Amino acid sequence: MKSCPRRIYLNMCKNRKGLKLLLIAIVMIALGCGCVELLRERETKTKTAALPLHGMTERLVMAPYLPGICRMCEGSSQISEDGLFLKGLLSQYPGLLFAWENGEEGVTESDYARIFLSEGSDEDHKGLPEEALDYGDDAIHLEKSLESAFLKENSSYLSSQEEIREQDGEEEEAGKQPFVPAEEKSYRYQWPELSSYEELVKAFYAVDSTTVAGEELLRTDRLLEKDMRIQGSADAPQILIYHTHSRESFADSVPGDENSGILGAGEYLATLLREQYGYNVIHNTDCYDEERDYAYSNSLPAIEAILEEYPSIEAVIDLHRDAMPEDRRLVMDIQGRPTAQFMFFNGLCRTKKGEIAQLENPYLADNLALSFQMQAACNEYYPGIARRIYLKAYRYNMHLCPKSLLIELGAQNNTEEEIHNACELLAHVLDLVFSGREPER
Repeated sequence: MKSCPRRIYLNMCKNRKGLKLLLIAIVMIALGCGCVELLRERETKTKTAALPLHGMTERLVMAPYLPGICRMCEGSSQISEDGLFLKGLLSQYPGLLFAWENGEEGVTESDYARIFLSEGSDEDHKGLPEEALDYGDDAIHLEKSLESAFLKENSSYLSSQEEIREQDGEEEEAGKQPFVPAEEKSYRYQWPELSSYEELVKAFYAVDSTTVAGEELLRTDRLLEKDMRIQGSADAPQILIYHTHSRESFADSVPGDENSGILGAGEYLATLLREQYGYNVIHNTDCYDEERDYAYSNSLPAIEAILEEYPSIEAVIDLHRDAMPEDRRLVMDIQGRPTAQFMFFNGLCRTKKGEIAQLENPYLADNLALSFQMQAACNEYYPGIARRIYLKAYRYNMHLCPKSLLIELGAQNNTEEEIHNACELLAHVLDLVFSGREPER
């Protein structure tokens, strides 16, 4: 019993020692957390990488979503608080990694090709469902009464064309209708009704989730007032057609045959512009997409060289074909002919966080005006043939010329016939805008 007080005393001593150790541990943890927070704050201010632990976690969790995340974060030269611009995450994207490691001021014109790596296949990925690019039944230019008037109007032209063929004794192939360019509009926009930004976007655009447009870019009056006429004569080259993705093909394309696929479509469009509308056109058929991720960086110096060799070129068309789910086909009936739908595509050089400093485009306003005037002409003369103008974050080499177009012509499951029929409409609309007949002034 005499030893009880001693035991109690010893236990108290042990407990005090444990309490001291616990307090020391708490203080050390608090100091450690404070140091970590100070380091993180310093890293943010100096634009350095986040902690490796974060990188390991994000590599496991975010890797499947890397393309979208990179696009959303690229516009900021400052590392985000979430540490998404980590070296481990960007290792598969040399261009973005280079920009991140060197900072905004370290990226020069000669380094742009590296940044374009993420553009190479990015164009195929849409941040919106495919349905968002289609006009709904409530689209003003697709009203049934207007569509019926349009078909009736064009049938009269077909009849007159048939009479001419009979007089000349010409016989067309059985079941094949010739294309007759529409001479009158089936619909006319009332532009004052589309003066607001919201109404304009609703009527013309699909904006990808990676970017933002804004009223400073999209104003009806500014888009209409830009003069997109080709000024020079056909004595020298006026239009350049090329293909960043020259390997794209259609449902019945012949592998290795340059007369089919997107190359064949480009040559047919060039021939129509030359022979029917009198333009001097160069069709470049070089291949830039042996490695698809490098397609835009490969095509950039080549197109720059062509424009330097032929300074008379005023319009540049990068002709692609879209990628669609196999159960969806971009086709409609125009004048009794199955015709592939097409889409105009613009890069805005900005993400939701702001402008991408490494991707400047002095001709952005001109690019947007040209696609807008083309879309308006399509909707007024051939309602339904053009899907909504698609706006995305990057640049896609559209900074080389004020009159630059990127066109998605049909998709992989369209036939060559449908694509060629679409080229005939596209050539007519190009002439309407390049000749200055549209928009009406």
